Amino acid sequence: MKLHIKNGRVIDPANNIDRVTDLFIVDGKVAAVGDAPAGFVADDTIDASNLVVAPGLVDLSARLREPGYEYKATLESEMRAAVQGGVTTLVCPPDTDPVLDEPGLVEMLKHRARNLDLAQVHPLGALTMGLKGEALTEMAELTEAGCIGFAQAEVPILDTNVLLRALQYAKTFGYTVWLRPQDPHIGRGGVAHSGPLASRLGLSGVPVMAETIALHTIFDLVRSTGARVHLCRMSSAAGLDLVRAAKKEGLPVTCDVGVHHLHMTDADIGFFDSNARLTPPVRSGRDRDAITAALLDGTIDAVCSDHTPVDDDEKLLPFAEASPGATGLELLLSLMLKWVEDQRGQDALPRALAKITADAARTAGLAAGDLKVGAAADIVVFDPNVRWLVEGAALASQGKHTPFLGYELTGQVQVTVVGGRIAYQR
Repeated sequence: MKLHIKNGRVIDPANNIDRVTDLFIVDGKVAAVGDAPAGFVADDTIDASNLVVAPGLVDLSARLREPGYEYKATLESEMRAAVQGGVTTLVCPPDTDPVLDEPGLVEMLKHRARNLDLAQVHPLGALTMGLKGEALTEMAELTEAGCIGFAQAEVPILDTNVLLRALQYAKTFGYTVWLRPQDPHIGRGGVAHSGPLASRLGLSGVPVMAETIALHTIFDLVRSTGARVHLCRMSSAAGLDLVRAAKKEGLPVTCDVGVHHLHMTDADIGFFDSNARLTPPVRSGRDRDAITAALLDGTIDAVCSDHTPVDDDEKLLPFAEASPGATGLELLLSLMLKWVEDQRGQDALPRALAKITADAARTAGLAAGDLKVGAAADIVVFDPNVRWLVEGAALASQGKHTPFLGYELTGQVQVTVVGGRIAYQR
């Protein structure tokens, strides 16, 4: 298959490309940028005039709900949502049912994803058996089965000695441990950011120190073991200050933030809007501004969709009773473009795309997110000027709940190419 994408604005942050040019794809790989390779004759041509051509998006947190939660979403529905949103590579947490703590489960998930032939799926293995925080999993076997790292998802480890042993083991074999910094006791059962708004609404709170106390513990363990840790979905100014200091110290840590936290504050809960029930909770305006500052100075390595489809029975409930989570795969690009609009900087678009392509891939240790010659031809072509209304009917995901329902966003995916094959075309 030979594909010619012509006349598009090619933005490849990894290789400092931002110009109107052509892209040539042969046998699933990028063959040339600019001039056609000798003897190239296209089987198919995409006219990308007035469109942006970029590496396919790399999403570091997308729950696909299989196995075990097919009533919330299926692998097929969520992978179709991924390519409709321009996401070609995604990392899925291990909190399925059963938990991804055995090689056979990981191999089955990878096999199902390959058969669907849509986005590339990279599972995280469970750090402990059943995510119970007691016995460590067989990390070597899970890695052979296809896991790219190990996580506890939203389940904290109560015994710090278990986490220490996990990090020691991970360091020995060069594995990355993915942790969401959340103290298991402080803020337990909380549903909103601790502050005046939660108090007025009568909602139990999750204070910022639940994040910072956990970070202090993690950083001390990293100092002791030297293990590489990725911090998932940072949410607070104080927490990001600690990450910034840890990086300056030279600790091998990276971090990401959920795209919802770029735009929302606790005020967006409004009158108990359960669509805004997220984990971690959206915090104050100061915290949101600190996230933008940390994106700009490089403290935050990547932005993820934190895609967590939830069905009506678990979402259409009083705020405190509703399950946390929101659909995000199809909103990731548009919400990053909204952030670009807010920055008003000439280099904001390449910088924003880097956080959901090359930087995200590098953080996860994946060969993805760039358009260099020889790279896998995973590409998104989108119109940065089209405005679209966020409605449940417009989403391919089985999860229709997002705090941005009814919003008009900018940016519409026209074509998604995965491995040189057109996986989605509007």
